[in-house]
Amino acid sequence: MTDTKEILEKVKNGEMTVEEAEKYFKKEPFLEMGFAKLDSHRKVRSGFPEVIYCENKPDEYLVSIYLKMTEAEGCAFGTRASKEQFELVQKSIPDISYDPVSRILKVERKPKERIGKIAVCCAGTADVPVAEEAAQTAEYFGANVERIYDVGVSGIHRLLSRVETIQEANCVVAVAGMEGALASVIGGLVENPVIAVPTSVGYGASFKGLSALMTMINSCANGIAVVNIDNGYGAGYMATQINRLAERK
Repeated sequence: MTDTKEILEKVKNGEMTVEEAEKYFKKEPFLEMGFAKLDSHRKVRSGFPEVIYCENKPDEYLVSIYLKMTEAEGCAFGTRASKEQFELVQKSIPDISYDPVSRILKVERKPKERIGKIAVCCAGTADVPVAEEAAQTAEYFGANVERIYDVGVSGIHRLLSRVETIQEANCVVAVAGMEGALASVIGGLVENPVIAVPTSVGYGASFKGLSALMTMINSCANGIAVVNIDNGYGAGYMATQINRLAERK
């Protein structure tokens, strides 16, 4: 789907008639597929195109959605994809790419201009998959991302060695499992918003991320917002919104 601004620019420059533009704007704001209604109008409303959640989708539906979205948008971005899903969709879209760490499955045919800076930090290497989901989401939506990994509180000097870089970011994403203390530490070091992401990494009493979630929600540091357990995508999306606002100033 073409951006509204692009349509208006074409009318202004004489590349499109008013009637052609009117016909475009009269189209339904979604693509009917029977089993799905792709929200082709979402980018106009929110500035972000629809994203595909791949996990649990039937194979036929997933392939059809990627084909339709790529045809309409020229790109497509999906989260929580398996290697098997990648191999399946690749048969129909050969230039699709897959990252087995973040489990992101995307078609990205045009280079994007990136703005600002988001720092994505994670406590341990076991948290990297969720951190990468956040980082790659933000990059796909047009943000510069600085990755700062394996800087958990068990070796606080590692984090302190990167404080200056973290403080320069418009927004910080703090990803941690176990007790989830990383977000509180970072929250006390920076002036810009921190988005905390609890992960399901940890032993039994971490309750698959509930321990980290409760720590982050109860943080005494200011300026911390918390997303759901393992929700790197949600953190990357919100961080991009904050980054855009900061750059707009």
